[in-house]
Amino acid sequence: MRFAPEGYPYFAFFGVLTALVWAAWGWPAVLPGLLLAFMFYFFRDPERHTPGEEGYICPADGRIIVAENLLEDKFLNKDSMLISIFMSPFNVHVNRAPCDCTVKQVKYTKGSFKKAWTDHAFHKNEHISIVMEETGGGNLLVRQVAGSIAQKAVCRKKPGDRLKKGERFGMIKFSSRVDVYLPPDVDLLVSIGDRVRAGETILAKKAQ
Repeated sequence: MRFAPEGYPYFAFFGVLTALVWAAWGWPAVLPGLLLAFMFYFFRDPERHTPGEEGYICPADGRIIVAENLLEDKFLNKDSMLISIFMSPFNVHVNRAPCDCTVKQVKYTKGSFKKAWTDHAFHKNEHISIVMEETGGGNLLVRQVAGSIAQKAVCRKKPGDRLKKGERFGMIKFSSRVDVYLPPDVDLLVSIGDRVRAGETILAKKAQ
């Protein structure tokens, strides 16, 4: 099993803590040992098989909570199809590119840590906005939104970096939300409440 590199400090901390508690008191080491096991579970990064067919791939594991057309006026300045995915602490939290693209802009915005499943949570919550230029197309936006438990989003890429569809670009620690803004005229293939998988589920296809 592959693990996200962001998990290594947690593995080290809880590993050392478990060893110290075991050496000092014995069986109470079960508690930090369980936390260590959860860290390995949470930071797992399994391989995914991205479909070769056309379509925008889901950037996150979780459940669809928003699917609507609106005006994205901060980065794209155009009507877009917003699809939001809420991730629980039990989902894989590694994020993946929805299409072949080049990173155009990465902007970190400070904020609070309110519940991530509320409508347009990014207006108040800490988040990272990533503008991606689709290969052979226009721009789209992926936003990593921190939640009440998640308090750290990580984007590993910088402007100018190229990404393949389904390629890893970052993660959000613990529970969180990812918003993706696609062209407004796409054919939507998911509905609110659907469970989706990063790098595998096709969210939408370009209108024919």
